[in-house]
This record gives sequence, structure tokens and C-alpha cells, in this order.
Amino acid sequence: MSQNLRLGTFIVITLAILGTAVFLIGSRESLFHAKYQVRADFQSVAGLEEGADVRVGGLRKGSVKRIQLPNRPDGNVVVLMDLAKETQSIVKMDSVAAIKSEGMLGDKYIEISFGTLDAAMLRGGETIGSQPPIDISDLFAKTNKILDTTQTSLENVQSATSNISDISTKINHGQGTVGALINDKTIYNQAAASMTSMQEDMEALKQNFLLRGFFNKRGYVDSDELKKHEIAKLPERPSQKTFTYDPKQIFDKPGAAKLKNQKVLNEAGQYLQGIKYGQVVITAAAGMKGDSDKDHVTTQAQAMVVRNYLVQNFRLDDTRIKTMGRGKTDDAGDNGKIEIIVYPADPNVTSAQK
Repeated sequence: MSQNLRLGTFIVITLAILGTAVFLIGSRESLFHAKYQVRADFQSVAGLEEGADVRVGGLRKGSVKRIQLPNRPDGNVVVLMDLAKETQSIVKMDSVAAIKSEGMLGDKYIEISFGTLDAAMLRGGETIGSQPPIDISDLFAKTNKILDTTQTSLENVQSATSNISDISTKINHGQGTVGALINDKTIYNQAAASMTSMQEDMEALKQNFLLRGFFNKRGYVDSDELKKHEIAKLPERPSQKTFTYDPKQIFDKPGAAKLKNQKVLNEAGQYLQGIKYGQVVITAAAGMKGDSDKDHVTTQAQAMVVRNYLVQNFRLDDTRIKTMGRGKTDDAGDNGKIEIIVYPADPNVTSAQK
């Protein structure tokens, strides 16, 4: 092979590699796709960087173009985003941008919610609403404050229990004015019952789901989080499909909300990822044994943990996924049950069309 032929071959191969690289990078950054720009204002971007993903319905449909600091101390940080043109039919003026992260400490990205049917369309350059990001340091500070407050409450309860026990003993032995006036065990029995009740309350407080969740990493920290996506009752229209699980398949022990075998949920996640649904309700119910108030909180937490797993691991429209903690129910058996109930996007679909 002559020197000129070898040189020509080398140049062709080099240009082919360069062209492929340009195409791949351009495709990744949507350089060859029509797009439009929107903005959102935040008090803090919590580590978000230029070039970060912008997701719509869980899919990457844009990127962060530029992040601008405010001109005044009381201003907001401006985030400019480039979005693919295809999102203009679902991203509206009432859509909301939220800064999220991949896991607890992963890369930051922006998730934009779907707008409503009646809301105005975006033409480019508009400002949409925003949600403040969750700062991990603030979350830990809040948790530490809750633990300090709870520890003080436990000490007060223990002190009160000790005092009641001393008073009950004195009354039982006829000591003091009250003990001398009472000829039977009435006051003693009442005091003893109060002492027992307070001891039980103290133990219940020690087993409170917030504390136990913090120390055992059960998957939730703030009680407000349990009700964030909760609904009061199921939709009245027929469901399209229902996935049912025994809590022992999913969680590490009875009455807990820490995932142990979450891969069992992958079948439901893959199914939802491949269809267009109207609404999904994740319900959790406990058996008839145990404490009603405790079981209600636990089932709320179990439903929320299942929802979080599906939303974080599958491309789903999380605005349409709700939870319901049912507490103690007759139809849950001894172990309870977890249900993922899928309702069709078309309200005319009946149970016969499943």
C-alpha cells in the first residue's frame, strides 16, 4: 500500500470517528432537536449544576442551560432550562419545577410536573412555579431536634411514673391524710392503673415509628412525608389491574416498613412503565391483631415506601401515584396485605375489559 493511500485511509477513519463523536454528543445534549426555553426561580439550588438533566414524567427531555445569581440579596436564583419541543403539549404554565437527587446523595436534576388541560401553553421564555429543594443537612438537623425533644419527654414520663408509684405505695399502706381517710383499695387501684397506663405509654413512645425509623433506617423520617401523596378513599370507577403482596414478602419484619425484598415489586413497576394509566393507588392494610393507632401509621409508611421504590426505579408519572394506609382491616388476613391498584386512563374501561 502506497504512503498516500495509507494517509488517505487514516484521514477517512479519523473523520468518521470525529463525526460519530459529534453526533453522539449532539444527541446527548439535544443539539439536533427543536427546543424552547423556560425558567424557574429558587431560593437555593442545593448543588444543582449547569448541564444537569431536566426530566418530564421521569424521562430526560432537556438540560439546565444556565444558573444565574440574583442581583439583590433578597432575590432568587434563576435557573434557565432548554426543553424539547415535544413537551409543549404537557408542560404548561401551571407546571412546577422541583430539584431532586438520584438517591440520598446522588447528582441533582430538575423534575417538571405535567400541567393541567386548561392551562396556557408555553411558547418559550416563560417562568413556571418551583418547589424548594430538600437539603439533607436541614433534614438531619430537624431529626436531631426531634430526638432531643423526645428524649426529654421520656425522662419526664419516667419521673412522673416513679412519683405515681411512690404515692400509690404510701396510700396502700395508709400513710398520709388520704391514706388514713380511705378504708379500701379504691384510690390505690386507680393510681396503680394510672401508673401501668403511663408505663405502657412510655414504652409506646420508645417504639414510636419516627424514632425506630431513624435508628433502624426504616425508610422514612418525617411524619408529614407519610401524608404527602395520601388519599382518603379509593376511586369509584373500576380498576384495570391489581397486584397483591404479603408484607412478609417485601418488608424485613412484621409491623415494619423497611424494604427487604423490593425486587418483588419489579413486575408491577415494569407493567406501569409500559402502559398509560389514569391513576395508581398503593394501599397497605394490617391484620386484626395489634394496636390500631400504631398499625395505621405503619400501613401509611409501608404504602409510602412502596411508592418511593417504584417512582425512583421506573419511568413513571409520579403525580398519578397515590397511597392509602388502611390500618386494621377484616380482609387483610393475619399478616396484612399490600395492593397496587391500577385505574385506566379511559374512564369508560370496565372490569370486563381488563
